[in-house]
Amino acid sequence: MKYYILLLFVFLLAKNTNSQTLKIGDKAPEIVQKSLNGKNISLSELKGKMVLIDFWASWCKPCRKESKYLLDAYGKYKNTDFRNGNGFTVYSVSFDRSVKSWQRAVEKDSLIWENHVSDLNGWRNAAARIYKVKKLPSNYLIDGEGRIVAINLRGYNLEKKLRSLRKRKWFFF
Repeated sequence: MKYYILLLFVFLLAKNTNSQTLKIGDKAPEIVQKSLNGKNISLSELKGKMVLIDFWASWCKPCRKESKYLLDAYGKYKNTDFRNGNGFTVYSVSFDRSVKSWQRAVEKDSLIWENHVSDLNGWRNAAARIYKVKKLPSNYLIDGEGRIVAINLRGYNLEKKLRSLRKRKWFFF
């Protein structure tokens, strides 16, 4: 009988955990981690901008391939006015355990945005647990109010989504 009660408890706990998965429209949970130079950078410091929270690692080949799309989107949209945000940036959360590997990848891939963070705990990264990251690369696009507007945009889909969220300018002749 105790065994069945324990099984029921584990089932309910697992079901409850899955129901807490973040979805579009949810407020993005806060992240505060250290940058490459050891300074804490919080996600909330970027409030008012469109932000892509990008979970990646230097050893992840698909992540490194995705970098070119992030660079393209960053270059095109960093100064864009959106319906709900001014400018676009990337908040890169690294799953690396080595600062040297992490820094080399940032330099080699020319990841020019400023917000590179990690707690150097690999798959046990605190932000990854909050965001329930199960695979790399993973990402969340949040608006200027900190609401999730898209999840796991790949390739040109990031740019397509950003384009659709731009503030419309009306011209009258």
